[in-house]
Amino acid sequence: MSPSAFAELTDGILTEVSRVIDGKPDAVRSALVVLLAEGHLLIEDVPGVGKTMLARALAATVDATVRRIQFTPDLLPGDVTGVSVFNPVEREFEFKPGAVFANIVIADEINRSSPKTQSALLEAMEEGQVTVDGRTHPLPDPFLVVATQNPLEMEGTYALPEAQRDRFMMRISMGYPDPAAEVQMLRERDTANPLSALTPVLDARRVRELISWARRVHVSAPVEQYAVALAQATRAHPDLRLGASPRATLQLVRAAKVWAALEGRAFVIPDDISALLVPVFAHRLIPTRATSVRGRGGPDTVTAILQRLIATVPVPLSSGA
Repeated sequence: MSPSAFAELTDGILTEVSRVIDGKPDAVRSALVVLLAEGHLLIEDVPGVGKTMLARALAATVDATVRRIQFTPDLLPGDVTGVSVFNPVEREFEFKPGAVFANIVIADEINRSSPKTQSALLEAMEEGQVTVDGRTHPLPDPFLVVATQNPLEMEGTYALPEAQRDRFMMRISMGYPDPAAEVQMLRERDTANPLSALTPVLDARRVRELISWARRVHVSAPVEQYAVALAQATRAHPDLRLGASPRATLQLVRAAKVWAALEGRAFVIPDDISALLVPVFAHRLIPTRATSVRGRGGPDTVTAILQRLIATVPVPLSSGA
């Protein structure tokens, strides 16, 4: 597959999803990057701005198995991963797969369930498998979790623990649509569901081919060192008590490979790294208590810190590509 062929196939997905998600090309592109980089996506925003619609639209463009889990306070871990049930005929326990057994899993309002239920996704998101009663069961390939969450200040929410947030490759925010897009939405969705008009662009086999091709995108040593330097800068920053993990650095480079491929390139440049730094790193970083006390501990503060790091960490002059 050539870079131009990769870009042509992925453009078809972007075009199809954009038919439903009006005026949010960056969010649509980020979702596709996460899918092809074998990561997981966290979408955080207020209710009603299209978080679940984006996840369902992406799933509709891929001819693969899709399951949706509505996270509620009474949801149990077994509802997610599956349970062992005794079969009286065979006189043995047999495994009944849970809702996580699908190529694309939509975890709707993930932070409305208890931390115990949230933790049921940890093994699945990291290793592509679940372990129930000592037996390991592999998940379908490809496997993508698209989770939505409401802001923590809203009623009935539980904060995602650090280990859970670190499993997500990116966190994005939808934001409110612009007036023109909102008017267009009123006209189009008053009479029909836009999801019903979407048609699959690729099947699971073709998605695996795109993933395999993106893995081979070239990353030169200077670009790798640039990504590591940005990660180390977060760990040494005086306003941050938790910096980026090695997993974050790895996922930053993986996402940059897909980002470059979407641009029709078979190599990563420093601009790919800097363009993805905020969505890949921001949700993993925690400001110090002193920073929070001063009233500068919100997401905007973390974003500002990352933007300053982009401006101060030396950029390699040549990628060697």
